[in-house]
Amino acid sequence: MAKNDTRRQAIADAGLAVIARSGSRGLTHRAIDAEAGVPAGTTSNYFRTRDALITGLVDRIGERLAPTDDDLARRATATPDSMLFADYVRDIVRRLSVERDVTLALFELRLESTRRPELAAVISAWQRAGFVADVAFNAQAGLPGGRSEIALFHYAIDGLLLDRLTTPIDPETSTDEIVDALVRGLIR
Repeated sequence: MAKNDTRRQAIADAGLAVIARSGSRGLTHRAIDAEAGVPAGTTSNYFRTRDALITGLVDRIGERLAPTDDDLARRATATPDSMLFADYVRDIVRRLSVERDVTLALFELRLESTRRPELAAVISAWQRAGFVADVAFNAQAGLPGGRSEIALFHYAIDGLLLDRLTTPIDPETSTDEIVDALVRGLIR
């Protein structure tokens, strides 16, 4: 197994770009080699099977979408109220929007998981771990809302990002305005 973490990340990033552009059917070791500009066979040295590749892509999605330590530290010292919660949700939406290819790849993988039980297991475990971590973070930070509200925000954010990254129904309304309205509607 190859040990170069920087190259592994670059290959996973190339895989995310391929799946965002070409869908899951276009995701091959050879296509990733070409996207990453590496010699043929390099991707298979890092990710031997398609399942290993998918797991690597899901891991990389988590790395790329994670908040920075600075963001977390800044929020840790702020007053825990609905404004801070709205700021946190806006940051999540911003990261998902800025990392467009990553988010589109995640949507593609989630759709493919409806047809491939082995992928569903990987995606489901990743999503549930993220959800549990979000609920714990919210409680630890003293932010308003519990498990139910966090679940509703996950549903809303998924829909909002799908809308914003594809064909928006209301492109004139800013994403921040939508997030603020969601927070006001769910956190009283």
